[in-house]
Amino acid sequence: MRVLFIGDIVGSPGREIVRERLADLVSTRKIDLVIANGENSAAGFGITPRIAEELFGYGIEVLSGGNHSWDKREILEFMPHEPRLLRPANFPDSNPGAGLYVGTARNAVKYAVINVQGRIFMPSNEDPFRKVDELLATLTSDVGFVLVDMHGETTSEKIALGWYLDGRVTAVVGTHTHVTTADERVLPAGTAYITDVGMTGPHDGVIGMDRVGIIKKFLDGMPARFEVAQGNVQMNCVLIETDDSGARNAGGRLQATSIERLRLKID
Repeated sequence: MRVLFIGDIVGSPGREIVRERLADLVSTRKIDLVIANGENSAAGFGITPRIAEELFGYGIEVLSGGNHSWDKREILEFMPHEPRLLRPANFPDSNPGAGLYVGTARNAVKYAVINVQGRIFMPSNEDPFRKVDELLATLTSDVGFVLVDMHGETTSEKIALGWYLDGRVTAVVGTHTHVTTADERVLPAGTAYITDVGMTGPHDGVIGMDRVGIIKKFLDGMPARFEVAQGNVQMNCVLIETDDSGARNAGGRLQATSIERLRLKID
């Protein structure tokens, strides 16, 4: 099984490169499932119903979120009716949406995506470690592939969750910092891991936003309006594979055999 996870999609440049490059990548690499973090896809802050439908139309099966999930007011009514659009599960149950989606991939394998958010230097929320435990306990044994998107600020918290879940899920991928890390590996018990997948969007700014406004903000500390940057648009993602034998880890989920960083640009 081959699963592609696309790092945080930022604004219209991020959506454009997904539109231009995803279909060919899925075809050439024989990808069975595409997941992406979409919480910055609306001008860098949040996501709208129209943009969610746009990204689904490009071939993304599940969209995860994070601290910007509810930035656009129009998403509040849409999210409860679109289970493929996730938000961090460790926010209160009364918040719109859910943090778990179970579906069937193109190769007929049943899969689950879990979305949680870190607690260090992030808005207050429940313990992501115990929340993942709680959600894993709800999954039936026929769910083969399980991916966790850990949306967090610090490397230590993400790495700790990766080790905590090693052997119980197929993959743990980090999002939020918009900077790709070079620590991708398959952990000893068979869980693919990377601290941050990186950003899908313009890399000539500061984590996706126009660098002039960001630099000014650092210099004078005054309120500033941030705009999505332009130029050097990249799609950063990881390709996670399991072998054809269907080998399971100790937690009963498909065991990862490899995780590969991919960086694509617009031709």
